[in-house]
Order: sequence, then structure tokens, then C-alpha cells
Amino acid sequence: MDVTIFGSGYVGLVTGVCLAEVGNRVLCIDVDPAKIALLNSGGVPIYEPGLDDLIQQNREAGRLTFSTDPEEGVRHGLFQFIAVGTPPDEDGSADLQYVLAVARSIGEHMDGYRIIVNKSTVPVGTADKVAAAVQDAQTARGSTVEFDVVSNPEFLKEGAAIDDFMRPDRIIVGTDNPRTGELLRALYAPFNRNHDRVMLMDVRSAELTKYAANAMLATKISFMNELSNIAEAVGADIEKVRVGIGSDPRIGYQFIYPGCGYGGSCFPKDVRALERTARSLGYDPQLLAAVEAVNFRQKDLLFKKITDYFNGDLDGRTIAIWGLSFKPNTDDMREASSRVLMESLWAAGVKVRAFDPVAMPETSRIYGERADMVLADDAMSALEGADALAVLTEWSQFRSPDLRMIKEKLKAGAIFDGRNIFDPLQIAAAGLDYISIGRAPTGAR
Repeated sequence: MDVTIFGSGYVGLVTGVCLAEVGNRVLCIDVDPAKIALLNSGGVPIYEPGLDDLIQQNREAGRLTFSTDPEEGVRHGLFQFIAVGTPPDEDGSADLQYVLAVARSIGEHMDGYRIIVNKSTVPVGTADKVAAAVQDAQTARGSTVEFDVVSNPEFLKEGAAIDDFMRPDRIIVGTDNPRTGELLRALYAPFNRNHDRVMLMDVRSAELTKYAANAMLATKISFMNELSNIAEAVGADIEKVRVGIGSDPRIGYQFIYPGCGYGGSCFPKDVRALERTARSLGYDPQLLAAVEAVNFRQKDLLFKKITDYFNGDLDGRTIAIWGLSFKPNTDDMREASSRVLMESLWAAGVKVRAFDPVAMPETSRIYGERADMVLADDAMSALEGADALAVLTEWSQFRSPDLRMIKEKLKAGAIFDGRNIFDPLQIAAAGLDYISIGRAPTGAR
């Protein structure tokens, strides 16, 4: 089939390359000429495991192309996917200007029936706004071409997005037209062979499903972080509590890992947007507000622990940081806990020596050159001259470090583990002070 993807960011690229991989002819459109030039030259603007190879293979096969021409995109595909950003507005609501700009472009150029697929994460009611924008653009040029607007939310985990798309656990299609639903079912047939994963529903239910899923997962994280603070206060070990409650099949082990807060492009933005939607309708979503408040507080926790450990004497110290991305297997630093910690440390007169396997170029893009920030060549180099180590991202290469070398390099011999990836007894046996989340400090002075 012929498919057009508007937006060549994270969701658009993964969607486009996966649809091309199963034989469709995909044209990706983006307004950023530099991004399109990079993609046409064989580069990739984001880090996602396996994405670069798939892009190259499908470009060489002629199934995947890139352009900045919206008219070309509208004329190309029966399916017009909208996969542009919906950044939070000042009040926390989703900013739909880019979604609606694409809708107007489609309305201005389409010359036959099109299925307009909202892949971007958008509030309930956006499909109606997209339809109105397309219709207004058609009316302005005296056109009456038929079209349908579908909600088809993405459920892609950064770091595992290719596998999530190729082997989905569900494919949500929101449409009020049975014919359109069957056309989407045909498009997704290659990903739907073992058993039927397509779930057809009305448009508004599909729009809400995306927000509900992310809000539920964020709630589990904040709930465990709330419990971790209680566990620490009462002298319990949150990791033992986690195993105890996770064994209950009604709860499960996923998303109940305590830590220093969630980040990324989805959870923070979507929780706020859903909260804003509820308030705009006169409903007070107290639980959503609490989820966000707990997460905001949790991101300050490591700085507070570091401050307490050094009795407030931070000025002139150096802290090593392992992990800058908000999670492993991505270079995404949007709302990452590392940013909150680094900015707090800098404000307190602390220098930072940091290492991340893939996110250091993004760190440089965000912060530029700073006298109080060194991006090290490897994890151990980051420890040179540092008083203590803070672990912010649970990259696999951090899980079994040379503790003897860490002890030799750190002046104060303290590890602040924001993801509880280490065994407290092993750290203590190495002569290091260990401060983690929801567990009593070991070996602490």
C-alpha cells in the first residue's frame, strides 16, 4: 500500500520504517530540511536500536523515501499518518498546532479519498478538530473530496520501539466508519498473524486509551516511589516489598521499580494533558495531580540525599554521574532525572563529570560547553577527581562495575544509586557508602 507519514521524529520514523519493512511504499514528510537531508544521506536523527539498519535497507529497496514537500506527500498515500509533536502548552495541555497544520495541508492538496490517521498522542476530541481543519481547507478551494479521520495511537517504548511495532500486543483503531476500520486492518495484517490484535472502537475511546495507558503506568511508578519513601522512613527494604507485592498476579512486576522519578517524552506530558483535559471539563482529577506531584518531588530526592550526606557542604565538590538519558537504550533526555540533579548541583557550586553510552551528544546540545561539566570518555573516567558517584540510568554496562576501582577513585567513597541496581551488601563489602532509594544506607558514616 502507499503510505505517507507526516513527521520524521521518533514515532514517524519507527512507523514509517516498519510499514516499509513489510512491503508498503512509504513517503516520510518533514518540515525540517536539515532532518530530511540527513535521512536522505543515510543518517538518522535519533537513537533507537536497529532503526538505522532498517532505514538503510528499505531506502535501498526503494520502499522508503523522504521529502519536505507536503503536496507530494498528500498525493502519494491513501493513508496519511500524522505523527508530529504535541508538546505541552504553558498550561500543561497538548499543543495541537502542528497536528492541525498537517490537517490543513492534507485538505489543501488531496485529490481523492484519504484516510487520515492520528498517530500523534492527542487529547480526546482531536479527531473532530482535524476533520474540521481538513474540511475548512477543502471549502476554501471549492473541493468536496471524501475523507475519514482515524485515531490509531502508538504504544512504542523507547529502546524497544521496533519490536513493539513489529510484534504489538494491541493495535487500537478508532473509527466510526466500518469500511475504514477494515482498510486499517488490512494495512496492519502483517503484524497481526498469530492472533487478532486489532481492537476497533469509537474514535474518542481510542484517543482516551493512549492517555489512560500512560497515566496508569506513571501511577504505578509514582505509587512505588511513594512507598519507597515510606519504607525508608520505617526501616523497611522497598526491594523486598516490591518482590512481595509483585508476586500477586493482580499487581505484577512491571513498572513497580522504585527510583528517582520518570521522564521522557510521554509520561510527564500525557499525565499533565489528561489532567488538563479533565479540569477543562469541570472534573478534579486528584489522583493524576498526585502522580505528577510525587514524580516532581522524587526527582529532587538524590540531590537531597547528596546534600544530607555532605552536611550541606557542596560548594567546590565534584559529583560523577552515570546515565543521562531518562531510560536505557535511548538518547532522549526530555524531563530526565539527570537534568534535575545536574542543574541542582550546578546551582550549589558543584562540578559534574558525566558519562552515558549514547546521550552525551544530546547533553552537549542542551547545555553546550560548561566549565562545571565534563563529559567523560567512559564510566571509570567520569570518576576522576569526583567525591561521589550518582547513578541515574540503569544501563546494563553499569550493573557489574569494578568496585575496587570505584573505591580507589572516589574521594568520599559514596555511591548514590537512583535506580537500585546494586546489591547493598556488595557495595558495603567494598568499603563504599551506599545510599539508594527506599532502603537503609549501608556503610554510611
